[in-house]
Amino acid sequence: MSDTYSCNIRQKQPGLFALRLHAVGGNLTVQQLQTVSQIAEKYGAGSIHITTRQGIEIHHVSKDDLAAAQADLDAAGLKMGASGNRVRIIIACPGSSSCRYGSIDTKSMAARLDERYFRMEAPYKIKFGVTGCPNNCGKAREADIGIMGARTPEWIGTDCVQCDACIQFCVADAITKDGDRYIRDEEKCIRCSACSVRCPKGCWQPNSFGYTVLIGGTLGKRPRLGTPLTEPVATEAEALELVDRTVSYYKEHGQPRERLGHMLDRLGEETVKQAILASA
Repeated sequence: MSDTYSCNIRQKQPGLFALRLHAVGGNLTVQQLQTVSQIAEKYGAGSIHITTRQGIEIHHVSKDDLAAAQADLDAAGLKMGASGNRVRIIIACPGSSSCRYGSIDTKSMAARLDERYFRMEAPYKIKFGVTGCPNNCGKAREADIGIMGARTPEWIGTDCVQCDACIQFCVADAITKDGDRYIRDEEKCIRCSACSVRCPKGCWQPNSFGYTVLIGGTLGKRPRLGTPLTEPVATEAEALELVDRTVSYYKEHGQPRERLGHMLDRLGEETVKQAILASA
């Protein structure tokens, strides 16, 4: 098989395997999906499994058919996924490409992360999640390393009709009213973009967009939520630099089969964050 990192998962049924396929941010072309369907019919049981991380698995493939099935996948431009102590498939929500809440181009970020890190070896598995806003559809808070879009709003009340929609839809209770003006609490605001999206007159406008890098999230047997490494940074390049530093620190200080978040628990979250920020 041409893919030396082929992800063939042994099933409990003797001699049968599941093929885990690679998709960046859940994106596949129609032609690729047609190929997956044909291969599932030809080599599998005529069905596929959509994973929680936006990948596809073809189950019930015989050991004797693995090479042929993967050759067909290769011909369609479909790569295999990853398992073991490596960077896994990068997931992403639609982001600013189609979602009105999306504050960043999640697909571009996912592609950049995939290019830099996919299948990189690490102390244990690393999962990335990219989400366009704090609605967290891309599971950034549950990922070892998450990227979350941020939108800082500013009230421009020229056409305000005093409907209080911004107050009603602010889950952080960060907006209050002072006479005929609306005030945003900087400390409470989570930069979710709800006020700017929901305002019927466009009186809340984005003052800036940014990227929040979160580290240490994980599900599984010992779940924990990721925490922001810093305040939101302004550019994709700055966010990727923080990711580079985080991955390097984890590769140096993580113990075998220790998730990044559990390394934070062992060494101290603030200690690790400050060390990452101080690294060059």
